[in-house]
Amino acid sequence: MRHEGNGTAPGTPGEERVRDATPADLDTLVAFNRAMARETEGRDLDADLLRTGTDAVLRDPARGRYLVVEDGDGAPLGQLLITTEWSDWRNGWFWWIQSVYVRPEARGRGVYRRLHREVERLARDRGNVVGLRLYVATENRAAQAVYAAVGMSAADYRMFETDWVLH
Repeated sequence: MRHEGNGTAPGTPGEERVRDATPADLDTLVAFNRAMARETEGRDLDADLLRTGTDAVLRDPARGRYLVVEDGDGAPLGQLLITTEWSDWRNGWFWWIQSVYVRPEARGRGVYRRLHREVERLARDRGNVVGLRLYVATENRAAQAVYAAVGMSAADYRMFETDWVLH
């Protein structure tokens, strides 16, 4: 089901809206993900691998769900990806917010806040979601400030990984 986050019709001048990404957004999502990786980690992601992985999400909702914010003319301003994790301790789902990107010229205008509020609304409406999580680079202070401003707080965990693809 496609959801128009704030109820505005496409193309309403001056109105930004949140919507589910569709296969037609693939090029934009890939471009945003590549830009985010360059900006936050100095990585130049393999475009073909990224395209295949992003397309897999768009074709299989069990893998995740991309949300996009677009302006009143339909131009994408930002994105995020929602994935899920089962919590046996809480008997419910955590939704992970990933692949966050907002175009540089749209930053500071509440684009991420719109995305985040939509994720919160969707999660609460689901009834079995116990919370939201995300990870952020330790040196990315600007993003940390944005996440704190929407009510998130630092967790008492450190992330460890074994990555056989990017390392």
